[in-house]
Amino acid sequence: MNERLKKQIDFITEIDKLKNIYRQTYVLNEDRKENDSEHSWHIAVLAFILAEYSDEPVDVLKTVKMLLIHDIVEIDAGDTYYYDSEGYKSKREREEKASERIFGLLPDDQRDEMLSLWNEFEERKTPESKFANVLDHVQPLTLNYKKHGIAWQEHGIYRNQVLERNSYMKDGSETLWNYVNEIVNDAHKNGWLK
Repeated sequence: MNERLKKQIDFITEIDKLKNIYRQTYVLNEDRKENDSEHSWHIAVLAFILAEYSDEPVDVLKTVKMLLIHDIVEIDAGDTYYYDSEGYKSKREREEKASERIFGLLPDDQRDEMLSLWNEFEERKTPESKFANVLDHVQPLTLNYKKHGIAWQEHGIYRNQVLERNSYMKDGSETLWNYVNEIVNDAHKNGWLK
């Protein structure tokens, strides 16, 4: 096996661990939480289904790539619950260290591409990264809403927390931000959010 292929296979094998990183979002048709692989696949599909709702034109393939790799760092860093303010204090540092190790398994050109896409996603400055971040949160918000706010209730989450933490979404998609407001207000009315 040549050295390039060996590095690629090592990376492919390593990212299988993403299937064992569980999030706080429940899947709809079972009584279990989704893993990072399921989440990444789901939001990658959302990218081409909902691309028309991005406020700016986006390169859908680039957006899909971002969404498929953005959580790979959680293999080392773990999943930080979106409303865990204490966990967010060290999140960036943990994830940067993880990105260097995991993407560092790849040949240099692919490592550089992955690191570039991951950093772009994190910085939320380009049309693709803004929209990718919207999708990254529309999906769990939708699933939680469809499960009658089960994760919000487990963690004692307030309506205002959800709206404040997700307010950046209006910079990527006004339409999807309006949708989020609708479901959050309905969840509050139904008692699923404090």
